[in-house]
Amino acid sequence: MAGWARFEREAGELAALGRERLYQFGPGLAYLGTVRADGGPRIHPVCANQLDGSLYLLLIPSPKRADLARDGRYALHAFPMADGDDEFYLTGTARREEDAATVERVAEHQRAQGATTAGAEWCFELDIERVMYARYTPLAEGGGFPPEYLKWAAS
Repeated sequence: MAGWARFEREAGELAALGRERLYQFGPGLAYLGTVRADGGPRIHPVCANQLDGSLYLLLIPSPKRADLARDGRYALHAFPMADGDDEFYLTGTARREEDAATVERVAEHQRAQGATTAGAEWCFELDIERVMYARYTPLAEGGGFPPEYLKWAAS
């Protein structure tokens, strides 16, 4: 597994595209996929926070928080684009960050991006295993399916 800093060092263009997709609406909006206790999938909207070479989530008391605390496996998919079809997706394992100074920096970052915090969140850092970006050429420009896939995996 790797953090955002390593991902960015090894695949800078892909990391820049991903950051652009995450922050396209201001806050880092994404859908979080977690694993329920019965093994089934669960999907949740979240605010992702990329700072200090890491990717973090602040999660209120909720099923998604319980899922990550029990089984850290996740998938994160940036919100769909308003003006295109490109997709950004990553997977890995989340682990709880309990350093108070780090948690406060993440909360400050999230508020600075225009999202709220409740003060009761747990902070999770996302270790990254795989990343995929699908770049679509608009139909008006002769594009369509399949898109160009850009991929990265931690070795």
